[in-house]
Amino acid sequence: MTYKDLYLKLIPLYEPSEARAIVRMLLETEFGFSQADLYTDKVNQLPAEHSRLLARIIERLANAEPVQYVLGRTEFFGRWFKVNPNVLIPRPETEDLCRWILSDVTRPFCGLQPPPALKILDIGTGSGCIAVTLALDTPNAQVSAWDISADALLTARENAINLNAAVNFQLVDALNPPPISTNQNIIVSNPPYITEHERQTMEPNVIRYEPATALFVPDSNPLLFYRVISLFGMESLQNGGAIYFETNPNYLPEIHDLLTTLNYTNIETHADRFTCVRFIKAIKK
Repeated sequence: MTYKDLYLKLIPLYEPSEARAIVRMLLETEFGFSQADLYTDKVNQLPAEHSRLLARIIERLANAEPVQYVLGRTEFFGRWFKVNPNVLIPRPETEDLCRWILSDVTRPFCGLQPPPALKILDIGTGSGCIAVTLALDTPNAQVSAWDISADALLTARENAINLNAAVNFQLVDALNPPPISTNQNIIVSNPPYITEHERQTMEPNVIRYEPATALFVPDSNPLLFYRVISLFGMESLQNGGAIYFETNPNYLPEIHDLLTTLNYTNIETHADRFTCVRFIKAIKK
């Protein structure tokens, strides 16, 4: 079986370019193939045990299981994170949210006078990709992260340990946040924001395998998480503290209005790498 034979098995589910990319990543990361190996007969030269493993993996992929779950990991911000069906697969766009936050908080400083501690709370952490990234790349950060799923928190903790990131993970329902003192500098959240109506347009691999609780909100209340988290931010952010959201772009104007109504100021929006405006930031005055 050749490289071409492998990716053709995925064409019914994926565009040809995406199918090729998935198989290429699989062969490179799991079997150590080089780019040149892909276009020779190296696939047919795999030992029998590896060939059977490859066949099982391709079968899982052909059944629409995301390649990240099949491999058990994905790359985010230049680091490898463990993923499984208990956590949403980190999207490359979310890297752009982290990059925006880092550009706002990273300033030159003298090693003898480190910056004051920056308290960051990630609500709905999932795999921990945002919390771990900010903990590792923000000078003197004190990062906490919440999730409603104990299984997700186990994965997030494992990622933090593997990457040597100091994050305080807590089992908390974002819709019922506990009382907290007014001491956060930053709250960041990529909450569920896909409406049930939009579910019909989604790829089958997302619907069948990724956790629904991390994806969907009722059609009748698409701003559910944004409203609760924004209200919580008014109680828990320091004056001058910032709240950052990844959003459903279809509801960005409504989220902007919500933040304005709650008396947040200096509201800004930001585009992702695909020029889609999906991020929003606001300041508690």
